[in-house]
Amino acid sequence: MESKVSEGGLNVTLTIRLLMHGKEVGSIIGKKGETVKKMREESGARINISEGNCPERIVTITGPTDAIFKAFAMIAYKFEEDIINSMSNSPATSKPPVTLRLVVPASQCGSLIGKGGSKIKEIRESTGAQVQVAGDMLPNSTERAVTISGTPDAIIQCVKQICVVMLEAYTIQGQYAIPHPDLTKLHQLAMQQTPFTPLGQTTPAFPGLDANPPASTHELTIPNDLIGCIIGRQGTKINEIRQMSGAQIKIANAMEGSTERQITITGTPANISLAQYLINARFRDVAAMWNEPSSMSTS
Repeated sequence: MESKVSEGGLNVTLTIRLLMHGKEVGSIIGKKGETVKKMREESGARINISEGNCPERIVTITGPTDAIFKAFAMIAYKFEEDIINSMSNSPATSKPPVTLRLVVPASQCGSLIGKGGSKIKEIRESTGAQVQVAGDMLPNSTERAVTISGTPDAIIQCVKQICVVMLEAYTIQGQYAIPHPDLTKLHQLAMQQTPFTPLGQTTPAFPGLDANPPASTHELTIPNDLIGCIIGRQGTKINEIRQMSGAQIKIANAMEGSTERQITITGTPANISLAQYLINARFRDVAAMWNEPSSMSTS
């Protein structure tokens, strides 16, 4: 699986977020936004930087795995360039490592650490990078910081392995073809709106409720013939919903004789609310798509 991911053969859309100080953000943006523009164009990834004057900002990188790796390589080499430039004005002789801080949902940190720390040890040994998973959640968040230090090449290899771990956690076996949906059912499902507070209203840097909100579970029932809309080709859509909401989403196997499938969403109330909102939005998108004659052959 790792070779597929590193060659870009596994064209799954992922979202990786970084936590950066103001000075680091300034370096990534560059004069008049030229550096970040170049990174977007050359990597093919979407790179968004959170607004606000707080000392730390979130940089979100979204795209196919190969685009994400290119963006990370450009960021890592830019930071190394900054270190080299700062050393020309300082008496220090040994070059400090490049350091990046990833923001990872706490629910995924267990997979990253592995049983008895086996996975994180394997990543350290195979990449040569230092990897530390914070013990505490970030303020007002259900996520943790994962700090990666090393040479740019070690950091890129490390990010590839972390993406592999995330993809393994999200893998859905098989490919799902989307049948022509029943627009009436789609419309009904799309109208089941969940009260939804847009993320980011609490604090600009760390959306969420309290520091450690209790996890809960919510169940949805979806008609069999519409489940493909939610899963997407090779699981791409359900993976996006998991990534964006931070919730765990499990789809039960089809029961013989049943026309419906059970979806179980686990997470904080905010995670669950966002997951439901995204699922409903997906139904609306598909309903709109099937209403357009020009889109009938797309999925």
